[in-house]
Amino acid sequence: MKRRLLNFFVIATFLSLFFSSCKNNASWVDESIETAAYQLDMMAKEISGKEKLPRSIRDGEIRLEDLYDWTSGFFPGSLWYMYEFTKDEMFKKQAVEYTDLLYNLKDYAGTHDLGFMVYCSYGNGFRLTGDTSYIHVMVETSDNLISRFNEKTGTIRSWDFGEWQFPVIIDNMMNLELLFWASDFTKNPVYRDVALRHADTTMKNHYRPDFSSYHVIDYDTITGNVIAKQTFQGYADESAWARGQAWGLYGYTVCYRATGDEKYLRMAENIAGFIMDNVKTEDLIPYWDYNAPDIPNAPRDASAAAVTASALFELSQYTKQGDKYFNYAETVLKNLSGEQYLAKKGENKGFILMHSVGHLPANSEIDTPLNYADYYYLESLMRYKNLISKK
Repeated sequence: MKRRLLNFFVIATFLSLFFSSCKNNASWVDESIETAAYQLDMMAKEISGKEKLPRSIRDGEIRLEDLYDWTSGFFPGSLWYMYEFTKDEMFKKQAVEYTDLLYNLKDYAGTHDLGFMVYCSYGNGFRLTGDTSYIHVMVETSDNLISRFNEKTGTIRSWDFGEWQFPVIIDNMMNLELLFWASDFTKNPVYRDVALRHADTTMKNHYRPDFSSYHVIDYDTITGNVIAKQTFQGYADESAWARGQAWGLYGYTVCYRATGDEKYLRMAENIAGFIMDNVKTEDLIPYWDYNAPDIPNAPRDASAAAVTASALFELSQYTKQGDKYFNYAETVLKNLSGEQYLAKKGENKGFILMHSVGHLPANSEIDTPLNYADYYYLESLMRYKNLISKK
């Protein structure tokens, strides 16, 4: 009888702690979503009618850009996530308003960032509403993206500026998700084939033995050989620019989701290992570059942390190391949701997160909010909320 009572007490205590933990999880998540909703609504109303999109803060004011800026898809994408969280028609209306501003991107082939620009906006809109008018924008954009593919190099060209012959940056791994969607939707394998050629070439040439990534690889279009391995936004050619590491982790996780090919899973795990072994901060929000010379006084990059957390939540579902990745991402997300990084309602010009770094070597967007930090933060919250609901 005493043993049965003891067992009952142990079970009751466990359940109490479990439900208390769930309640605490729900509390900080819901509070974070509530804050984000307030900020996004504030921002959407502030800039409505200007036909521009918010990118960051510059000189104390919202930096607005047109549809051709590489970050143009993130604000409408954030509004779509908020609509998914709240089911509030107001957010749907706002998401549609700012997504519609990007319509003419379907005719634009001047950047590799079309995946960011269109998949985050139109892609989320189509996923949540099934609006068939979004389809042709996404397919035509995919056509424009693969038009930048070079058979000799086996890659999609990133930039059309500078003195490089054929520059490819690690960021480009993020734009492959649009191509996987296009191939699945149209049943045309060409989009997938281009995406996989690019991913395989990047795996071969962008990564060092420790699975840190170079930022820029310049290719010879005659031979297909590598001309140079460099950085543009990082500290040095041989350093590990923090957001670049996150882009690669996210990109190869998507490649595994799209193909089931174990080499992409191993690659994602190896990149995750580098990140987790080399973050030098107690709160796991990385310095803008892992090799920044002024650590521990170097700026943090919340955007790199948000991308990493989102990728790790997904990766945790595919691997035997799932608990490790989930727990790491959960810690990152909780810290981003704390007062150090999450803006207070009505502050931060309507942006959600503080303390990101855009392009430090150019003295651009240092210790400022960034729209893509907000987007991947919301995606991380969505993925986390969905995962804990299953536990």
